[in-house]
Amino acid sequence: MPDAESQSTETDAKPEADVPAKAVSEVATSPQGVEPPAAEGADVGTGAVAAAEARAGAEAQAETQPVFPPPPSEGLFRGTGRRKSAVARVRLIPGDGAIKINKRAVDDYFTELQEQTAVSEPLIATNTTGHWNVFVSVHGGGHSGQAGAIRLGVARALVKADSRYEPVLRQAGYLTRDSRRVERKKYGQRKARRRFQFSKR
Repeated sequence: MPDAESQSTETDAKPEADVPAKAVSEVATSPQGVEPPAAEGADVGTGAVAAAEARAGAEAQAETQPVFPPPPSEGLFRGTGRRKSAVARVRLIPGDGAIKINKRAVDDYFTELQEQTAVSEPLIATNTTGHWNVFVSVHGGGHSGQAGAIRLGVARALVKADSRYEPVLRQAGYLTRDSRRVERKKYGQRKARRRFQFSKR
């Protein structure tokens, strides 16, 4: 026959067994507990919404982008660009998109990718890549200055070909003459702003 001590231990053991189940249920239902599996579906939903918004933004941008008429089938349009001490004389002729700089291909004349892309930036902005043959005669300055001068000359020639290109080119800054030049050296200094090293003794 069980004694009183064994009965008391059995009654004490039952609440201890029930406590973990209650704790787990409270943690699952509490706002700070583990999130239910439905949260993964919510993440997928937010990702789909973000993708839909991105597509809608791209479609709206495509709709707002101006549609330009095709370039003329004949004609010669000239433009002069300057940058630092470089001067570029540009001629645009309807063609298949060939670009010649001092009778050399643009990839052969400019070695840096930034300078190569600067030449065709006005054509890309007006969606006329592959419709014009560009012939450039440039002299003076370095490669960076010549690339900027050619870009300005191409933009000015495009405006002469069709004035409807001007708002896009103006907004992109391709029709603005960059007036920055190297600042002159000052006497008593090492360079334009750099001073000589100071020696106290």
